[in-house]
Amino acid sequence: MMTAALRPSEPTTVNVALGNRAYDIVIGRGVAASLGLRIAALKPGARLAIVTDENVARAHLDSLEAQLSAAGMTVARIVVPPGEGSKSFASFERVCDALIAAKIERNDLIVAFGGGVVGDLAGYAAASVRRGLDFVQVPTTLLAQVDSSVGGKTGINSRHGKNLVGAFHQPILVLADTALLDTLPQRDFRAGYAELAKFGLLGDAGFFAWLEANWQDAFAGGPAREHAIAIACRGKAAIVARDERETGERALLNLGHTFGHAFEAAAGFSDKLLHGEAISLGIVCAFEFSTRLGLLSTNDAGRVAHHLAAVGLPTHLRDVPALSTNADALMELIAQDKKVKRGKLTFILVRGIGNAFVAPDVDPAQVRDFLAQKLSQA
Repeated sequence: MMTAALRPSEPTTVNVALGNRAYDIVIGRGVAASLGLRIAALKPGARLAIVTDENVARAHLDSLEAQLSAAGMTVARIVVPPGEGSKSFASFERVCDALIAAKIERNDLIVAFGGGVVGDLAGYAAASVRRGLDFVQVPTTLLAQVDSSVGGKTGINSRHGKNLVGAFHQPILVLADTALLDTLPQRDFRAGYAELAKFGLLGDAGFFAWLEANWQDAFAGGPAREHAIAIACRGKAAIVARDERETGERALLNLGHTFGHAFEAAAGFSDKLLHGEAISLGIVCAFEFSTRLGLLSTNDAGRVAHHLAAVGLPTHLRDVPALSTNADALMELIAQDKKVKRGKLTFILVRGIGNAFVAPDVDPAQVRDFLAQKLSQA
């Protein structure tokens, strides 16, 4: 079993090895204060546009702008409403127009300063405006620090489903300042924790066991927090370096997401069900469906559900009143999943904790029967 390292005096740096597009993820308390110096080294003379949401702007934007201005940088701010609703065509149009109005040019820089919604939206705008601008991720939520800020997936939602419009566009730097998590609402921290647990469940059983023993210290802001974030980032960086565009191994990072994205869509992409909460439900469903297929024991599925429930995440569809739907409606949403190939369903299933695999051509009838049973228990 892994043990937590003592809090380091220096930040942890994880490199995402993508040749001439390689970049660093810098993890530690207070690292956002170095943003100006790091940008000056990477993009001397660049003008900046910070894309953020109203909540992050209220808490942190003035201090970040002051730091960048003190470093001699010209800064424009673009503020969007918080929440999944901002991952929309309307918000994308607004951000793109604001970047052009601010005269952000190809040699300038976009800073995505917020959670996963801001990172996905700002990154997609960066991929699109003037046919591609560099951008930096400064993630302010646990979910964004361990998952969405790393790997270059950007995009928005369609009324047909989650993340169906977007582009692969890598950042040039990620600054994961763990001090920013101190003010994160507990519900949002829990939602991010689902992605931490996911990493252990898909390929690192020892990490999941360590989380079972140390999750309370991670929640409290102790040394376990930075250690866990670093482990997850290091693991994801390695997978992204091997399979940037998700032609194989990277698909494993979607454990829980085929079910989870359908649940999010059914709940209207709203705060009735946060992304990480949907992923918690999706992970439980992936383990229980794998059990139903005879791939693993019920003990593993029960252990996973027990841990996610212990940290306060939903593990039963009945925990989410917004999911008052039916199996056929969920199957329609699942059919829009990006992993569907020529109409055949692909799921990430498991043979045990830390042993996920890509399962192509899953029988839709079996999935529908499973969902119908889960909904009947709600």
